[in-house]
Amino acid sequence: MTAITDYPTLRRPEAFTQDGLGWVPWAPPVPEAELTEAQREGLVEPGRAKSPYFRLLARDPEALRARTLTDLDIFHNEDGGIPRWERELSAAAASRVNGCVFCASVHARAASRLSGRAEDVQRLLDEGVDADGRGSGVDERWDAIVDASAALTATPSAFDAGHVDRLRAAGIDDAGIVDQLSGAAFFNWANRLMLSLGEPEVV
Repeated sequence: MTAITDYPTLRRPEAFTQDGLGWVPWAPPVPEAELTEAQREGLVEPGRAKSPYFRLLARDPEALRARTLTDLDIFHNEDGGIPRWERELSAAAASRVNGCVFCASVHARAASRLSGRAEDVQRLLDEGVDADGRGSGVDERWDAIVDASAALTATPSAFDAGHVDRLRAAGIDDAGIVDQLSGAAFFNWANRLMLSLGEPEVV
């Protein structure tokens, strides 16, 4: 039987933040020194061997490799579509709705760094996503991206043609809409996986 680890003295974050956080697994990850060749290939990037999260996912190296290649293509392939910071904003909004403090910190920090709009991003983390979809008042393009991400996150059926029309009206073409949806959809799944395997810590 797999041993489940509890962390009674863990320094848990008390709010959403753009600060870097750690993450601890409830189930044991593969020790770095014991990673097989197949598991290292599944990591794709050697530096991910330092992460307990990725070493836990390495227990299924084929799934991890597919997950990582998808992640890298969505967020690092900027051949057309929307700028990377808007993809990060989509992921941050989805993570805020799902309550994934760790993922929200990573993608909010990236959105801030790439856009230079740290205050707007922090407002998203502090105040959350506007439930009625009217937007935060930052600007229409920002609000269209956040609203579409939130709708898709709450339940896929909440996302409809109106969201697509709003994204188009905000100046986002079809390739950009695919990027926006991919960023939000991927983190709909990734948040739920991470939330079920461990928890964030203040480091």
